[in-house]
Order: sequence, then C-alpha cells, then structure tokens
Amino acid sequence: MKIWSTFVDLPYNVLVSGKGQIQTFADLFCGIGGFHQAAEENGLRCVFASDIDKNAREAYRCNYGVLPVGDIQKERAEDIPPHDLLCAGFPCQPFSIIGKRMGFDDMRGTLFFDIVRILQAKRPRTAILENVRQLVTHNGGATLSRIIDALGQIGYHAEYRVLNALDFGLPQKRERVIITAFRSQVALGFFQWPIGDGAKTPLSKVLERDEYIDPKHFVSKRIRDKRAKDHKSKHKPAIWHENKGGNISSHPFSCALRAGASYNYLLVDGKRRLTPREMLRLQGFSDSFKIVCNDGQTRKQAGNAVPVPVVSQVIKEMLNAAKKAEAARAKAVA
Repeated sequence: MKIWSTFVDLPYNVLVSGKGQIQTFADLFCGIGGFHQAAEENGLRCVFASDIDKNAREAYRCNYGVLPVGDIQKERAEDIPPHDLLCAGFPCQPFSIIGKRMGFDDMRGTLFFDIVRILQAKRPRTAILENVRQLVTHNGGATLSRIIDALGQIGYHAEYRVLNALDFGLPQKRERVIITAFRSQVALGFFQWPIGDGAKTPLSKVLERDEYIDPKHFVSKRIRDKRAKDHKSKHKPAIWHENKGGNISSHPFSCALRAGASYNYLLVDGKRRLTPREMLRLQGFSDSFKIVCNDGQTRKQAGNAVPVPVVSQVIKEMLNAAKKAEAARAKAVA
C-alpha cells in the first residue's frame, strides 16, 4: 500500500522509464564471468563484456563464447550495444579524490566514472555493482555517499547492502557491498534484498581428497610442522587462515579468497593450498567451468571474482521488482 501511494504521486515520465522486459546485460570489469553466470541463470543474454586483463579475457571467451574488449576507458559509450542491465564489479582502487561534495565531478579519474558515463549514455533500466565491504566505511562513508549521489544525478535510484557468501550456500566468508540501481523509482520500491536460504554446502563437497592432489599444492614439512605447533583445529576438514599478524585460526569454511594474498594465506587442514578448481567452487563456479590459464592466473581470477549465488539471487529480485513495476505502470496507464 505504501508503494502504491508513492507510485501514484510520481510524474508520468518516471512511471514509464522502466518500460519493457529485462533481457540483455553488459558485463564491465568482467573478470572470469561471475556476473555472467548469475545473469545467464536468470535468463539474460550478454551483449558486451570488458576487462583489462588478457588472461581473464581468454578464460571468459573459452567459457562463454564472448571475447571481452580491453580497457573500458578507451571504449566510446556510443559503441557499446544497448542493454537492459549493467553489471560491474568495479576495481577496489583508491578513492582518495571522492568525498569532496563535488557530486559527479568527484568520480572523474576513477574507473567508477566509466560506469557512470556508460549508464548516462546507454540508459539501461537497471544496474548491479559490487565492491569490497570496506567501501561502506571508506573516508567515513563519504565515498559510498558520493557514488550513490552520482548515480542519482544521472537518474538512477540506488540502494546498497553488504551480503555474505556464507548466507548463500557457499562455504566462504566473503562480505561484499552490492549496489542496485533502477531508473524507475517504483521498481526500487518493489525491490527486496535477498537474505539467502541458510543452506550451506559443506566444505567436504568443495575439497578434493588429498590422494588426488598434485604434490605441488602441499606446503613444506617446515611450514606444516610450524602450523601444527602453533594451532590445533576443532574442525576437519578445515581451512586454516593466517592473518597479517601471523595469528592462525581455522574454520569449517574458507575466509575470503584474495587475489593478492600470500601463497600460504589459506591452507587445507594446515598442510596444503587450495587448488584452482577448489577456489572456483568456493566462488560458486561449477566444475563445467573450463580452466584455461595457469595456476597463478586462475588463483588470481578466482580471488577477484564475485560469488555467483549471491549476485544471482540479487539479479533475480531485481527482475521481480522490474516486473512488478511494469505491471503497476500498465495498470496506472490503463
């Protein structure tokens, strides 16, 4: 009732701004396609992808039949195909120039500016953005506030929420801020954040048996003995995590995968590193995903990826909200 009363007070051009079905998506900073898999699961078709990393582009091409373009900063917005949903896990680069209360101008010089200029030029109905949880508190919250303001200045109504992959069935504690943006304020009113179903894939379903693991993934006896001396785990299997201070903990799930982490940041039962396939599973990629790059590149790609089940559920709710808004629009026009 609250949504409907808000709806009827909106001007007509706002009511019709979200007209039609959401069928296509563009994938900026696409990496190896976490957003791609999530969008395809919801029946959407990719019309454009971009990533500056040549190895990620090759993995994307081999798995989805789409060759991403390179540096998005060099792409003209008018050359990007029309699309209904823009996906962007934009890089976690420093945002030191943002937060000076200069609105849209704060974004120039950052890769987020490229998201804004493409949204402004192509006018997709919706957008979903992802970044690290620390974005919420960066610069006392001013950075995220400027991002939301910049989206608002070009006609997008946005909300954000921190979601954890653990709540969406993955045995990985990975908290990420997700931003959803709609051209239609009515659609945003219908949107509901998913909370996950509480079901969790046990770590044992992700891990391979040790006897099938290439010996190169096992740590040296010196490291293994030191870990065993410093820590006793209550879980098996477990992922042992060593923080920057050298403190070791273990859990029946993985701490967040990190692209630039030290080689022994996460160890299975304190004795071996995760394989590239196990890391991909922790991000929600199925075993049908083709590994076409070396171990180092695949480890980096998995660490940079978005957890597929998380963004899949968010996209599902975005599509539901858009459908409800379209039905309300049609009813109001009639």
